[in-house]
Amino acid sequence: MSTRALSFGAVAEAYERFRPGYPDELHDLVMTYAGRPVRTALEIGAGTGKATRLFAEHGVRVTATEPDADMLAELEKTVPAGVTAVRAAFEDLRPGETYDLVYAAAALHWTRPEGRWSRVAALLEPAGVVANFGGPVQPADPAVEEAVRAARAPFLENDDVPSLDGTAPDGEMQWPGTELQRSELFHDVRQSVIERRFTMPTPEYVGYLSTVSAYLQLPRSTRRQAFDAITRALPDTVEIAADITVHLARRRPE
Repeated sequence: MSTRALSFGAVAEAYERFRPGYPDELHDLVMTYAGRPVRTALEIGAGTGKATRLFAEHGVRVTATEPDADMLAELEKTVPAGVTAVRAAFEDLRPGETYDLVYAAAALHWTRPEGRWSRVAALLEPAGVVANFGGPVQPADPAVEEAVRAARAPFLENDDVPSLDGTAPDGEMQWPGTELQRSELFHDVRQSVIERRFTMPTPEYVGYLSTVSAYLQLPRSTRRQAFDAITRALPDTVEIAADITVHLARRRPE
């Protein structure tokens, strides 16, 4: 696992405070797709438990895996009883118990590509479901987004995570749906988007940026300068677009 992937522990409290959670609509979308009861789930890279809480509060027995001890400590403060927290990277999980659902929330891109889908399939019940979801949190107004880009430019070219397989941003199917479509282990691949719009005070939006891995790779003084420049470029409150792109697929019967 890369240094960038393991950078979040240093800001675990901010991650829990400033990152938005997930709506009930996401849970309902996954369950409707599953088409049968989902009683157990394994979460890849659970972080501070944003998605863990969503599924656990709807009665799913979640095993939440996370390699960073500080992130896991934040998770354990808030998740409901019945969640099993495991400190482990996805690649270190050993086949054994299987689950109705394996999912990742803004974490799958940190896993190693070699054997990714065979490991997921080995953790799923026959016809079990894999779900991946996430998306950028950014100003909804293009002019405000451009102001952020211009303020950031002297310190950081961009702050996104590019598609892992080079899929163009306007492609009909985005990663990891593209990989799932090519895999012989999965079928019935679907992509959906849940639209989200809300308002954040500028300090909270900058707090969110403080949890983005691209900024965490900057020297501390440079990071502070970047955040000061972005703060000056923004109005007091920021209208946010935080759409969630959801990919779903089923394990093929053996």
